[in-house]
Amino acid sequence: MDDKSEQDLNRRHAAKMAKKKAAREKILATKTIEKGLLIVHTGKGKGKSTAAIGLAIRCIGNGMKVGIVQFVKGAWKTGERKILEEYSDLCVVKAMGEGFSWETQDRQRDLAAARSAWAVATKMMTDKSFDIIILDELNIVLRYKNLPLQEILETIKNKRAMLHVVITGRNAADELIEIADIVTEMTQIKHPFRDGVKAQRGIEF
Repeated sequence: MDDKSEQDLNRRHAAKMAKKKAAREKILATKTIEKGLLIVHTGKGKGKSTAAIGLAIRCIGNGMKVGIVQFVKGAWKTGERKILEEYSDLCVVKAMGEGFSWETQDRQRDLAAARSAWAVATKMMTDKSFDIIILDELNIVLRYKNLPLQEILETIKNKRAMLHVVITGRNAADELIEIADIVTEMTQIKHPFRDGVKAQRGIEF
């Protein structure tokens, strides 16, 4: 390509990008609402809790206070919990779970753990010092009916106007999806577990 053709390509690119920028700014000018969001990460693919933790880090970087309640992972020592606990002034992590139901094999114990975790979560939601609450794996608890769905829905509907709430876990209830502002479904295309690869430090925990 000669210099003249390259310069013409650059001019056409600049004009195209200027037009796109103007259109984008016009759209952004109409977006004036600021509110606390309900964010749901669901689906069979990996990355739901990972995305929520990434959001927590972003909030901490912006000086926002984060509350995290882990409904399942309490029995696990995770890298994210270790690092987040170093920012205890801006992040409170409560690992309330005792593992998956097939590990505990005790329904009453699962029900009690879920109720205790939900009590901590509701207390955080009423604490005005928190800007965002992450309810990690709450969808799993709801799937097994260890907490009443309607109670959770009503509590979230009546949360503080500027409080963000993030809920993770597979099989999000349709009613939860209906009231959410953001719903992301993680789709599993490939996973090494199917090929005999075990959960590894730094990737799964």
